[in-house]
Amino acid sequence: MLTDQLQSLFRRIQDYITSNPLEVFIELAVIWLIVLLIVRFLQGTRGARAIRGLVVILIFATIVIQLLGREDSFQRLAYLYRSFLGFFALALVVVFHPELRRALVRLGEASIFGGRGGLRKARVIEELLKAVAYASKNKIGLLVAIERQVGLKGIIEYGTRLDALVSAELLNTIFWPGSALHDMGVVIEGDRVVAAGVQFPLAEGEQFDTELGSRHRAAIGLSQEADALVVVVSEETGTISLAERGGLTRGLDIEQLRARLTEGMGRTPITPMTDTDDNDTATTR
Repeated sequence: MLTDQLQSLFRRIQDYITSNPLEVFIELAVIWLIVLLIVRFLQGTRGARAIRGLVVILIFATIVIQLLGREDSFQRLAYLYRSFLGFFALALVVVFHPELRRALVRLGEASIFGGRGGLRKARVIEELLKAVAYASKNKIGLLVAIERQVGLKGIIEYGTRLDALVSAELLNTIFWPGSALHDMGVVIEGDRVVAAGVQFPLAEGEQFDTELGSRHRAAIGLSQEADALVVVVSEETGTISLAERGGLTRGLDIEQLRARLTEGMGRTPITPMTDTDDNDTATTR
């Protein structure tokens, strides 16, 4: 019986392949691409291990049902298998709720900088660079998110609303040690500081260095959920870092950060500002 089932399965596979090779190739290519995108999206998330276990169970159950199943036999096993498929779909929604929400959010809102002048963006970058240079030189912790296409209203509402023009002096005041808002993050929307004291979501996964503190994990976590550019200055070392799309680039200097922000905000590079007192490119790697 088992031999007959195997032969029948192999015949079906052979007939499927030989019926229309081009169609089979296109289907397999599309399936491979979808699986690759899913794996890359889930890599490093807390649900990655869970999905591996569920996939192993699903593959094993499918093989058993295909080998043993007939229309008039093992009906109870077939029923359990169909029920498991429904449970599997529900489990995916529950386990990967944060990842699914993140993917849907990224499809979201219109660009903040769409239609805004390049000079306004240039001023935002230069004011931020002055604050970053000052924080790095004096080893003051700093965490600033620049909103891009995906809105950050969901986390802003839990912070302190400011709606003030971006300036280095304002940022330095917010992050000065002892300030009521210095331990959390600042969100910049357009050319305005819309909120301070904002709690960013911490990064998920186990692939991050253990030496990363809460600021860096918060920067990575926010960049995982939105397309924001998140600038971090370490309070211990003064190291400048930039988080984007779930990745963290560490050990940047001011010119490197300027280039990354210029590219990320989509504008033509400009000549650095001439104010040098707080714009020294002092940073440690």
